[in-house]
Amino acid sequence: MTFIGNSTPAYFERSLGQMGTLRDQIETVQTQIATGQRIERGSDDPIAASRLRQLTRREARGETEAQNAQRLGQDLAAASNEIDGVTALLQRVRELAVAGANDTVGERGREAIAVEIEQLGEELFARANAPSLTGAPLFSGTSGAPAYTRDAVGNVTYQGNAQSGAVPVAPATEIERGVPGPQVFEFDLGGTPSSSFAVIADLAAALRGGAADPAAAAQAALTGIDAAIETASRSQTVIGTRLAWVEAIQVDQQDRAVNLAEQRSDIGDTDIADAIVRLQQTMVALEATQAGFARVSSLTLFDDV
Repeated sequence: MTFIGNSTPAYFERSLGQMGTLRDQIETVQTQIATGQRIERGSDDPIAASRLRQLTRREARGETEAQNAQRLGQDLAAASNEIDGVTALLQRVRELAVAGANDTVGERGREAIAVEIEQLGEELFARANAPSLTGAPLFSGTSGAPAYTRDAVGNVTYQGNAQSGAVPVAPATEIERGVPGPQVFEFDLGGTPSSSFAVIADLAAALRGGAADPAAAAQAALTGIDAAIETASRSQTVIGTRLAWVEAIQVDQQDRAVNLAEQRSDIGDTDIADAIVRLQQTMVALEATQAGFARVSSLTLFDDV
């Protein structure tokens, strides 16, 4: 006996599978258009997904470096402002020393000069212990403690360390955070260690009558004041150089961030025009498949009885 095979179930299953695949493709393209992202899962494009992960790591590192550069720039700017204030303060002390060296200035005049110099000494001490925006001392190195302390008799001592601490701001690039206090306030004077604090305190004491000849003592103090000004100016040059370096690196960071963003867009963003064309084509294919399926499924080899 001969049998006629009927492949209708297989045809139905194949047709429904084709239509389901087309619907999935339409949903995928619609999602790409809505989100702007071409890759939803790594399996969509493994190579592109791997490149996107690499870009993500580079972007995260770049963001960290940018934050480091911003904080470093703030710390260096704060140190620069303080050293500017120190230099102006020392210049004023020099003017007062010149005035005190004048023989026509009497005892009361020198007393008034000494009072102002002592006030400037207090301001110098405050600037030496100035904090950054984050609260860390600017001139204590990496110790975290106040840079300078003063004992009962007025002697000022450095309590920090000699390490500035380097901050990573770019691949293989680190910049020191600041300068330790001794580089700003301490120096050798005729082969003897001295400091801005000592020079100011000695000058005030001499003008108050602590020296046999206050005018001569004030004149002699100019050498120490000039050394203090020169020391602070050198530190300001160092800080200024680092600030300029940070600014250049920040410009480079912005360029690299733009470049990474462009690469990410090229790899992972949806080409809207292309996606719309593909969506239209797929919808047409789905409509044609549905129409064909409906037409074929309605056919029969036998007339109804």
